Amino acid sequence: MTVVPETSAAFDLERLLVAMRPRLHRYCARMVGSVIDGEDVLQDALIKAVEAHAAAGNIGNPEGWLFRIAHNTALDFLRRRNRQEALRSGEEVEMIVDQLDAVESRQIAATSLRTFMRLPVAQRSSVILMDVLGCSLNEICEVMDCSLPAAKAALHRGRAQLREIADEPDDAPQQRLSDADRARLGAYVARFNARDFDAIRAMIADDVRLDLVSKSRLNGKAEVSRYFGNYAKVSDWRLVPGLVEGHPAILVFDPNELDGAPKYFMLLGWAAGKVATIRDFRHAAYAIDGAEYSV
Repeated sequence: MTVVPETSAAFDLERLLVAMRPRLHRYCARMVGSVIDGEDVLQDALIKAVEAHAAAGNIGNPEGWLFRIAHNTALDFLRRRNRQEALRSGEEVEMIVDQLDAVESRQIAATSLRTFMRLPVAQRSSVILMDVLGCSLNEICEVMDCSLPAAKAALHRGRAQLREIADEPDDAPQQRLSDADRARLGAYVARFNARDFDAIRAMIADDVRLDLVSKSRLNGKAEVSRYFGNYAKVSDWRLVPGLVEGHPAILVFDPNELDGAPKYFMLLGWAAGKVATIRDFRHAAYAIDGAEYSV
C-alpha cells in the first residue's frame, strides 16, 4: 500500500478518494462476495469518510484510514446480511508468515469472489489485504484493529484454507436469463446498438432514475434523455445481454476487440413494462474486476 505524503487532515480528500476508489472497491467486493454489493459498500464508506474527515484530526496514513473505514463498512454490511463471523481469532499464535512464490500470489489474486466468501471474515480480510492489494502486516493490523500475532494467524489460516478448496469442483448452479428478461433486455440492446435512441427513450418510465456510477445521478425522463445523447456521440461500445453475478445485465464490449472481455456493465430495473432504473458502470469500470458474468 503506497502511503500518500500528506500527514494531516489537510490532505486533498477528494483527490485521494478518486485515486483510491478502484482499490477500495476491489477490497469491498471481495469482502462481501459481490462486485455490485461491493460498490454499494464503497459508496457508503466514501460518505462516511467525507463526514468524518473534518473531525478526524491528524491522519498519519490517509490510505490506511480509508481502508479502515471501508473494512468497518463491509463488516456492517455483513452483519446486516446475518453473515458476520468472528473478526479475530481466539488464539494469538506467533508464527512466521508464509512466503508465497509468484505463481501462488497470482492464483490468490485471481480467486473468485465466491471462494473468498468461504473464508471467515478475519482470514478473508487479511488474505485480500496482503495477497490481492499488497499491504504489509502492519497495515493489516491497522485496518483490522488487531495484534500482529492475530494478523499472522488469520493470514496463515486463510491461505491454508484457500489451498484446500482450490481443487474442489465449482458447484455453482448454471445461471440463465428468463424468457422475460431475455426479451426485454434483447429489445433494449438491439435498439441501443442500432443507435435508435428515440426508441430507447420510449422504453423508459417518466420517473426513471439513472445512477452513472462514480459520476452523477439523474432523475426523470427529461434528465435521463441527455444520457443517451452522450452515448450517441461516441462509438466505443457494443452491448450484449447477459448476466452479472446472476443478475440480468448488459455487458459492454469494445467493438474493435472481437474476442475481448467486457469493459463494464449496466443493470436495468423494470416497472410496469418500462425501464425504471439504470445503473451504468461506464465510469466505474473497475467494478467488473472479479465479477462472474456470462453472455
